[in-house]
Amino acid sequence: MPNHQINPNQWIDLYSDYLYNYTITRVSDREIAQDLVQDTFLAGLKSMKNFKGEASERTWLISILKRKIIDHYRKINSNKGKAEVRINYNGDAETEGDWLEERVADPFDKTAEDTMQNSELGDAIHNCLGKLSEKQADVFKMKTIQGFETEVICNELNITASNLWVIIHRARTAMADCLKENWF
Repeated sequence: MPNHQINPNQWIDLYSDYLYNYTITRVSDREIAQDLVQDTFLAGLKSMKNFKGEASERTWLISILKRKIIDHYRKINSNKGKAEVRINYNGDAETEGDWLEERVADPFDKTAEDTMQNSELGDAIHNCLGKLSEKQADVFKMKTIQGFETEVICNELNITASNLWVIIHRARTAMADCLKENWF
């Protein structure tokens, strides 16, 4: 056991309310939020030996919970065949950042035209990514396509959170303009 002691017997008393409140604001479903918090505690128990004490117990549990929330959305989005690309394709603030799901064919109801459109969209996205600066492309892929957390991206690319949001805004705007010009 590492030098840093954690006490899972106190997790429910100390952290369950905080973790639940954190989760409910992200999933908006009481049962799913409770399940994700429970899954977080279970994953924490299973990986206790990996706790290095570099962060507090609560921070460590939140990092586990964030992955659980991301996994939850990846699971439901892949089951429904939703696109994992988010951009501003309308240009109006009300729908800024909407999913492109209505622009992507349902993989369970594919026709030749749908398959061709998905292929064309993929090619258009790839081409538009190639027109971005290297840093913008990296940030766009990590945040929008791969779903990495802000903190992870900032650490990986050695940038500040505010710099990240400027870069992602510029990248999304450039992607929207490029896709509007080359695909829509």
